[in-house]
Amino acid sequence: MDNLEIMEQEAADRGIEVIDYYFESDRIKALYKDGIIAMNIRMRSYRQRACILAEEIAHHITNVGNILDQTDVANRKQERRARLLAFDRLIGLQGLIQCFLAGDRNRYEVAERLEVTEEFLAEALEMYRGKYGEGKQVGNFWVSFEPYLSIVELR
Repeated sequence: MDNLEIMEQEAADRGIEVIDYYFESDRIKALYKDGIIAMNIRMRSYRQRACILAEEIAHHITNVGNILDQTDVANRKQERRARLLAFDRLIGLQGLIQCFLAGDRNRYEVAERLEVTEEFLAEALEMYRGKYGEGKQVGNFWVSFEPYLSIVELR
């Protein structure tokens, strides 16, 4: 199963209905409300759909109330929590390490292996940089985010 199929199955398992919807604006990729995720029908890329669906499922799990007003600090925190959950679900530090072990050496290759968009990967790396700072040890690996992503196997 690819990421989109996995996310669709997770939505179904959680009782979330996923519908295609025509939004007036292309800027709106999807919206979540009361157990329904409306996905922009014009969004064709299965990778983009998987990434957006992962985030909307994360909103279902983590959010309370209407968080559309991103000038509100509490809403921004909920948005950040949902995005981090989506990044961890589709990428995660273990996913980055698996890409390193497979020989992937650039963002394109990593995004391809993880079946995410390059934009989603870039946003995840920026979020991880904010969360972990310089880097983080994961088992026998050091995952560095400064000045760019690098992974070193520790002996």
